[in-house]
Amino acid sequence: MTAPARFPAGTFTPAPGAGSRARMLFTHAKLETSLTLRHGEQILLTLLIPLALLIGLTLLDILPAGDLDGVSKADWVTPRIFALAVMSSAFTGQAIALGFDRRYGVLKRLSATAIPRWLLVAGRIVAALVVVLLQVVVLGVVAAFLGWSPSPAGIAEAVVLLVLGTLSFGALGVLLGGSLRAEAVLALANIVWFVLLLAGGILLAPSTLPSAAATVIELLPSGALAEGLRAALVDGQFAVGPVVVLAVWGALAAALAAKTTKLT
Repeated sequence: MTAPARFPAGTFTPAPGAGSRARMLFTHAKLETSLTLRHGEQILLTLLIPLALLIGLTLLDILPAGDLDGVSKADWVTPRIFALAVMSSAFTGQAIALGFDRRYGVLKRLSATAIPRWLLVAGRIVAALVVVLLQVVVLGVVAAFLGWSPSPAGIAEAVVLLVLGTLSFGALGVLLGGSLRAEAVLALANIVWFVLLLAGGILLAPSTLPSAAATVIELLPSGALAEGLRAALVDGQFAVGPVVVLAVWGALAAALAAKTTKLT
């Protein structure tokens, strides 16, 4: 006599197959975000340094009065620190993480799964957007306690610039991290970060420089993002120039990254 089945037929039948693209993207982005937030060096780069600069530049008499354009220190500094935060997480952090993922064979193994290559990049970009959101919230709360008062008319424009800046710097990070050796990426990403911080329009406003130098800085992604955020959050104006500059940098970097990114 045959015993009755305890489970319906097919309960334990394997059903192999790729999951939905949306679920893959969510899972991959969640993993990348978790890895970033658990990494001590990443937290130092993406949050602690911008936070220290925000507090230091606002409270200490470091900035010349002529650089402030008649606004408070908190209003002048905060948009530029937002730009630094985007650059730190979307460019430097992503480039270094991608470079070492290639070195340790992470991308090669992931590429052997059902996850498409474009989704591997998209997951990193979504993770960068999440990290930028957290950065802006934390920095914005601290800046508000320091006296920051953004123009309500420019909030929507600032959000657009932050998203576009993250996408552009993210494409640049993939271009760098996907084409060079990990050690070279680590050195070059940090060098570029320092150069853009000091001379890329973040700590040094283009308005304080000669016209030729100011034009060059405004054509850099760091200068375009910083000046665009300043125009939105201080003046309440939407500047078309920074949007075009960021879009061009992002499109060119993405096109080059698609041709040069390596799995190992």
